[in-house]
Amino acid sequence: GKHYQRFAFVFFFRFRDLNRLGEVSLEEIILQQYPYLEGQIGDILEDPERLLFIFDGLDESIHQIDFRSSKLSNPKQRTDIGEIVVSLVRQSLLKGCSVLMTSRPTRLGSVNTDVFQRIVEIMGFLQRDRRIFFNHFFGNEEWSEKAFHYVQENDTLYTFCYIPAYCWIICTVLSMCFRAQPTITDQLMTSLPKTVTQLFVTFVSNILANHSQNTDGAHTARELLTSMGWMAEHGVMNHMIVFDERHLESFSVRNDKHLFSSFLMESGQPPDVDYTFLHLTLQEFFAALVHFIDYDADRLQETLDKAESYEDGRAEIFLRFLCGFSDSTTRSMLKSHVGELSTQAARHVITWIREKTTKQRSDKPTRGNRDLLNVFYYLHESRNKALVSQCIGSNNIDFSNVPLSPLDCSVLSFILQSCREIEVNLSSCNIESKGLRQLIPALHNIKSLGLDRNHLTDSSCPHLASVIRNNPTLRTLDLSHNNLEGPHFGDLMAALTTSRIEEFQLYNNHLTDSSCPHLASGIRNNPTLRTLNLSGNNLEGPNFGDLMAALTTSRIEELHLDNTHLTDSSCPHLASGIRNNPTLRTLNLSGNNLEGPHFRDLMAALTTSRIEELQLMYTHLTDSSCPHLASGIRNNPTLRTLSLSGNNLEGPHFRDLMAASDNKLDRGITV
Repeated sequence: GKHYQRFAFVFFFRFRDLNRLGEVSLEEIILQQYPYLEGQIGDILEDPERLLFIFDGLDESIHQIDFRSSKLSNPKQRTDIGEIVVSLVRQSLLKGCSVLMTSRPTRLGSVNTDVFQRIVEIMGFLQRDRRIFFNHFFGNEEWSEKAFHYVQENDTLYTFCYIPAYCWIICTVLSMCFRAQPTITDQLMTSLPKTVTQLFVTFVSNILANHSQNTDGAHTARELLTSMGWMAEHGVMNHMIVFDERHLESFSVRNDKHLFSSFLMESGQPPDVDYTFLHLTLQEFFAALVHFIDYDADRLQETLDKAESYEDGRAEIFLRFLCGFSDSTTRSMLKSHVGELSTQAARHVITWIREKTTKQRSDKPTRGNRDLLNVFYYLHESRNKALVSQCIGSNNIDFSNVPLSPLDCSVLSFILQSCREIEVNLSSCNIESKGLRQLIPALHNIKSLGLDRNHLTDSSCPHLASVIRNNPTLRTLDLSHNNLEGPHFGDLMAALTTSRIEEFQLYNNHLTDSSCPHLASGIRNNPTLRTLNLSGNNLEGPNFGDLMAALTTSRIEELHLDNTHLTDSSCPHLASGIRNNPTLRTLNLSGNNLEGPHFRDLMAALTTSRIEELQLMYTHLTDSSCPHLASGIRNNPTLRTLSLSGNNLEGPHFRDLMAASDNKLDRGITV
């Protein structure tokens, strides 16, 4: 009675149910689900603006769905499901109706989504939501506190918790562990999962352990997991998540009620009983596990080839599980329940990962670098640092413009820890402080790091400080287009004093005059900094003089101060800075307002500097500044390039400037 009051009818459909239908009309679909509307369906469809259609699980659809075109306009006309859905979305059918659709993100990579007016990403549980979930799940305050504290201390597990299904599994696993061993020991801590594969292994192991105490016959867990695994694999490869009695019979899956019902759910009444795994991810887990229980080289290779060929993402999680089982520690966690898992399958998968990584790095990316990120997930699940080092080695990593979740950052962190002195570009990845915290342990051996346009704030500065303080190899750091102004910016600059950074990009960071003392401290005590870019900040004010005073003792060769709101009153400070700095070669002051009586101080200082390139575009200079400019360039032995574009230099003194520039500037003067 509160929300969506403009809708008179909401029709809800699951793609998994629609998969069973052949040619059908929209009316027939509705009446199959809502048979009591038969006498009214014609009238209902006459008013489409009051209708909301919800289609759940696009990633589970086996139908061809192309949102680029549609022809259907008659709700009575029979056609395939894909055409009906597309026609509703594109409004050729029931113009004015509303459509809401859900999908795993993996499927969206292969679908043209331009036709949708809004695409919303479900971000999962925030920190507060996770805490509430733990409290509700455990009920027991002591266990809830204990479990949540443990998960918070484990970055990977805590990151997993943003996915509600994983959060449930983590809580289930922890509750099983606590019941078996109420006291948290170091042994318990090390045995808890570190990857998604290990998380599901622990979950399944606990169920199998419970089953062994309540066994109901000679039918072993290994036999059930084999038959159920091949059925699961068939489902993953054929986009099938609903099974019936024929599938159970075909794959010899025995319904022993106890163990069977721990993994599969029944729905419907005989003879129309359906079975689905508790969660699609559990189906994908069993589909991967069976290749290690019942290994066949040709069959595994055929599966890998097929999985790679799917562009709709249906096999992505399955492949991650396959790679997870290549880790001997992960496999050993199931040994007591299902016996030995194949080491040959593990070697086979490792070879595939190696070939996949090589191919991915040599091919031109088709989806940004999202495909490379998937390969990193394979390596992360494998826990094989030697393989990571072999596959990635000293190759540079560029994920610019690929949005990275905290979980993506956790995976990337694992990869980077096995790399040495590489260049990493994470520009415009939207990692924010949460993602940065995941990356910190891995950023101690990076040579060049791009973190521009990542919504980092002042609260990120202590983490950034940790990165540069503990990294003796870092030479280039780009933090541009973030918002670092605040009380913690000083921590970042304090760390700069002990770093070996040579190039530091800080443009467009909302820095103000109050940041200048921190900037001054950083550059004054850093012997290696050669390039500093502070463009696009607002540095005008009484503390700007501190920054310029520090410039005199620095080794900076290139300084960018364009568009920093500087005025004529800043010119004496600028003059002091360049007069006493023997290393400065390039100075950019464009986009400021330097016209005024103190501009002459800056030009006087230019005569004793070693500057080779001076940018003064759009600085509001007029004809009255020309004599000062003339004096500056006439008496400077090193100046080669001067840019004065965008100023208003017309007037009687302009000739003084031209006379001074004759035979003086190699690359001339740009006016």
